[in-house]
Amino acid sequence: MDLARLRPLLRPLIGNLNNRGTDEVLADLCIRLGMPAPEPAESKRKRLHASFDAVPDEFLPTVAQRFLEQFPPASALRNEIQELLWADRPGPPVPKKYRRSFARALSMDALFADLNAFDRLITSLFVVEEDLAATAFGMDTGSLRAEIDRHVYRNPGDWTPELLLERLGAYECSDRRFGLFVEGLASAEVHPDEAIQRRFVDLANEQLHACGVELRESGEQGGYPVFSLVPVGLFPAGRPKNLIFASSVKPDLRFRDAVNNDVEVVSNAEQVLIYDRQVGMDGLRWAELQAWWAERERLTSESDAKETLYRRLQQSLPASSPPQRFFFATFFRTFGAEVPRLPALLPEVWLHWDPKTVAERGASALARFRMDFLLLLPNGARVVVEIDGKQHYAEDNGAASPTKYAEMTAADRDLRLSGYEVYRFGGSELDGGVRATSIVGDFFRRLFKRHGVTAGS
Repeated sequence: MDLARLRPLLRPLIGNLNNRGTDEVLADLCIRLGMPAPEPAESKRKRLHASFDAVPDEFLPTVAQRFLEQFPPASALRNEIQELLWADRPGPPVPKKYRRSFARALSMDALFADLNAFDRLITSLFVVEEDLAATAFGMDTGSLRAEIDRHVYRNPGDWTPELLLERLGAYECSDRRFGLFVEGLASAEVHPDEAIQRRFVDLANEQLHACGVELRESGEQGGYPVFSLVPVGLFPAGRPKNLIFASSVKPDLRFRDAVNNDVEVVSNAEQVLIYDRQVGMDGLRWAELQAWWAERERLTSESDAKETLYRRLQQSLPASSPPQRFFFATFFRTFGAEVPRLPALLPEVWLHWDPKTVAERGASALARFRMDFLLLLPNGARVVVEIDGKQHYAEDNGAASPTKYAEMTAADRDLRLSGYEVYRFGGSELDGGVRATSIVGDFFRRLFKRHGVTAGS
């Protein structure tokens, strides 16, 4: 993200909030934007500038996002700020050729069912200027807004979807903006009927599959499905429903309500955590995990929630694996204040759970029950990290075991074919030294860059 460009772009906009009220109002405004309370100064504008200048670089994107939500500027300037915020998460690529074929396959009736919702969608993403005073008097201002009103809304046969998207700039805009547009078209707001929603998605995917992306159901809102634009076939098609983690022993579970997939811990509840909130296409970040933990433990202090959650996860790591404990601690030491907006590093995650024992089911029935670490990243990506000690490839007496090695590689193949990314570290790599710290930090930076997650250097 180009913070050097974002800061001077945002600074005058912050200063222009000087007429929003009294000094007390401005102090509250700064806090709502994520800026420190302003110090006394000779003018309100200088107070706002001083508060903004005190914002550390790592928190600047948060301030920018909150500003856009609370005080949206003109659409061209809004788009410029958005593109800077999206630079590290560009979205699945959809080349111009496939954008056109997508539009060409649609009729205007298929493009949207609710005119007002469609208008709000294009206004939120594209530069569709409007002279409100002239429009109030029924004058044709010659703006794109007026043309769309005339050729799409009042005379729907004048323009094709292909022409409309060209005039909006949808063929030239960033992949992230185009993806948000397509997701908006698939929403229940634009198509307020689930059957029509799904028909649109099927029609869209016939075209989008050709460039390796698709609209995939990723959640629900108000009883309607939510669709996200994701790469085809790289990640698991399902959505996480129950994350069972931070348990070094096999959980004693049962379904409280099998229809709703409600899981209950029967005994030793303190030894297992189950995250049962919906995980969206942005993945699961530490801030969301911490909010869930605070509610679960009824904690009102953010620092208490952060510290107790860290300790609870750390306690689940096996004492017999110092490399695994080092890996976990190094993640937090490396990224520090950035951790809340990074993917949560979940330890001791149960991939398979079977009420029967290995003796009852057979040793080869499920080759891997538990993962050392799991991260849920944007667009449905699931990353498994395994820390390998001798038990992964040797017998108890230290002799090399081709059988154990074969079982491990077979389990990895199964995970990868199911859509997981699997990364292995040898225990000897994580010996606690400076080089080991560098190895862990470099791994996460490259992993996050690969998946469009912002992380510091």
